[in-house]
Order: sequence, then C-alpha cells, then structure tokens
Amino acid sequence: MNFHEVRFPASLSFGSVGGPERRTDIVTLANGFEERNTPWAHSRRRYDAGLGMRSLDDIETLISFFEARQGQMYGFRWKDWSDYKSGASSADVDKADQIIARGDGKQTEFQLIKTYSSGGFSYVRPIVKPVLGTVKLGLEQDEMREGTDFEINLATGVVTFENAPPDEVEITAGFEFDVPVRFDTDKIQTSVSSFQAGDVPNVPVVEVRV
Repeated sequence: MNFHEVRFPASLSFGSVGGPERRTDIVTLANGFEERNTPWAHSRRRYDAGLGMRSLDDIETLISFFEARQGQMYGFRWKDWSDYKSGASSADVDKADQIIARGDGKQTEFQLIKTYSSGGFSYVRPIVKPVLGTVKLGLEQDEMREGTDFEINLATGVVTFENAPPDEVEITAGFEFDVPVRFDTDKIQTSVSSFQAGDVPNVPVVEVRV
C-alpha cells in the first residue's frame, strides 16, 4: 500500500480551505423531470494546503514533506480542522459519541464510523485513520480499556474486542481522526518574492480510498 502513516503538519493544515465533494449524474428527461444517480457510495474530500503557509519556513517544511512523499506517489494523514472528532468540535471526545454497532455474541471486530444526520436522513462514513490515544469505546454504559478489553488498528480503524460483545448490546465510540489523502499534483511552484507579497502557492490535496 502506497501510504505513509505520517500526518501533514497540523499547524500548516490549519487555515486551509476544503471539504467533501460528491459526484452526481443528472439526466433531464423529455418531460422536464430529472433522474439523479451517484456512482459514489462515499464522499471524497479536497483541500488546498497552500493557504496554510504563513512564512518561508512553512514553505521549506512543505517542500520537505512533498519530497518525502514523492509527490503523488505516497498518501499521508491530514487533519481536517472543520471535522476531526466523533462529536462536536467544541466538545471533548466521549465514549458515547457514536453508535458503531450492536453485539451479536460472536463478532469481535468492528469498523469505526461517524454518522451525519439531517432532516431524518443520514450518511455513515467509515473512519479509517483514528488518532493514537484518542479512541474510547463503551458497551452500554461501561467504558472499555484499550490494551485490555480491545485493540485498535490505527491504519484501518478496525476495533478488535478481547471478548465478543453480548447480543444486542450497544457498542459506542468516541475518537479523533485524520483523513487519508495524497497530493493532487506532482509539482509545487514557489517564489520568495511573490510569497513575501502575499501570493501563496496552490497545493491541492485529495482524499484517497484505503
């Protein structure tokens, strides 16, 4: 897998612009009605890392990171400051933030997920890059202990319980997470004079499936 488990400097991603995108195929019928379909089950996020650059030192850090990833060759972690927690951004992570499954007495592995709800509809997003030391799990009201009751794969977001949760027991989780991304360009163009004049480079970053 062409992916490096390293995070783009969070201080540089702060201030970047980006968010989710969808792909929708729209066909307008002869009667004026539309048919809409999407080939994507999940959204994909795009960002511009260049907007987080504030000094020439930042540019040097960016270039070092870019070269170590060999441009678009290797993916990496990205902190989306507008969406990086299982609950509200203003609240601390809590074990009850998300319901990720219900036990059946047999299954021991579960994928971390985050559910987005509005107007009676919802979208379930798999979380594949949880952040070290932030994952909390609960069975009903009981908090589980990492290393004793469960293990977390930080590269996939899969939780493995030591013992299968009992039948119909609600499994909840709280966590911080990163987005798996890659650079969406094989070149970065910078100029000392233009940067000092306030012209920051364009550094596109796009989410990848892992």
